[in-house]
Amino acid sequence: MRLSVVMSVYNDAPFVERAVTSILRQSWSGFEFIIINDGCTDGSTDILRRLATADPRIRLVEQENRGLVASLNRGFAMATGDLVARMDGDDESLPHRFERQLAFLDKHPDHGVIGAQTINIDATGKVVGLFDAYPRTDEAFRAAMESDMLINHPSAIIDRAAFEKVGGYRPLYRHCEDYDLWLRLSEVTKLCSVEDFLHRYRLDPGQVTKRHLLPMEIGAAVAWEAHRERQAGRPDPTTALGELPSVRQLGDLDRLFGKSGVARRVRERVVPKVLWSQPALTSGGADLLCQHVADGGDRHALPRVVPRLLRFGEYRGAARLAASLSRSRRTRVDG
Repeated sequence: MRLSVVMSVYNDAPFVERAVTSILRQSWSGFEFIIINDGCTDGSTDILRRLATADPRIRLVEQENRGLVASLNRGFAMATGDLVARMDGDDESLPHRFERQLAFLDKHPDHGVIGAQTINIDATGKVVGLFDAYPRTDEAFRAAMESDMLINHPSAIIDRAAFEKVGGYRPLYRHCEDYDLWLRLSEVTKLCSVEDFLHRYRLDPGQVTKRHLLPMEIGAAVAWEAHRERQAGRPDPTTALGELPSVRQLGDLDRLFGKSGVARRVRERVVPKVLWSQPALTSGGADLLCQHVADGGDRHALPRVVPRLLRFGEYRGAARLAASLSRSRRTRVDG
C-alpha cells in the first residue's frame, strides 16, 4: 500500500465527523485510515464507531488516554503504507490534498516529508485567515529551521521508513513533538510544503499551543540545541532525559551539553515568544524573564511586562522583574 492516514482523536465531538469525512472524500482514495480513539469521553466514540462501520478503509483503535505522542507512534506502527498522512480530529482536508501532495512526491522522490499551506478557521468553520509562509523548498526549509513554523503538522505526509529511521515521535518533546521530528528528519531526507492551500486548520483559544506555550517553546529551543549537537557529529545529550528542564532548571543545560552558553541561548529564544501570553507568564515566565535579565539579555520590551504581570495577578513575579530591571540599569550606569 502506498498511503496510510493516521489520526488521533481526543474529545473532538463537535468536529470529528467533518474531519473524518474530509479524508474519506479525497480525490485520491486508495488509502487505509487508522484512527486512534485516545480515551474520548465526549461522544466522539459513538461518531467514530458509526463512521468505521460505514467505510472499510477505517481501522478504529480504542485505548485509554495516553496522549498525542503515544497515540501517533501507535498509529505509525500499525501503518502498512510506504507513506503516512497526518490528520487531526478537529481539522479538515480539502478534497484534492492527497492528490496534490502525492503528485509532488512523484516528481521529488528525494523528499521524505511534504506539507501544505493552510486556511485558518474558527470553531464555526469560518475562515479567519490564510497562512502561506511554510517553506516551499528544502532550501527554504533549512534556512528557516531555527523557527518553529516549518510544516503544519496535521497537513504532512511522511515517509514511513524515514520516520522509523529517526525513531518516531519522542515523548520528551511533548507539545513540540512535531518540531523535534522535523529537525531529526532533516538529517536524513528533504522536507517542504506545496504551495497549495490544502488544509483547514482550526484555531481554538484553548488549544495546546496556547495553554502550554512556555514548555512548548522551551522544548523547541532545547530540540534545536540537540540538533546542533547531532549536526556536529556529537551525541544528543537529551536522549538520557526523562523530562525537559523547568524554567528554574535551565541552568543545568550547560552541564548537560558540556558547554557554556546553552541555557542563555535557550532563554534568548524563548523570551520573545512568551511576552504576551498570560498562561506562559503565570506559569514560570516571570522567572524566565528575570534569568534573562541576569544573563544580560535584551531588556527593551520587558518594562512593559511588569504592568501586564500585575494585571494577571502575578504580584511577586512583577516585583522580581522590576527589581531585576532596576539592578540591570544600575549595573549599566555604574559600568
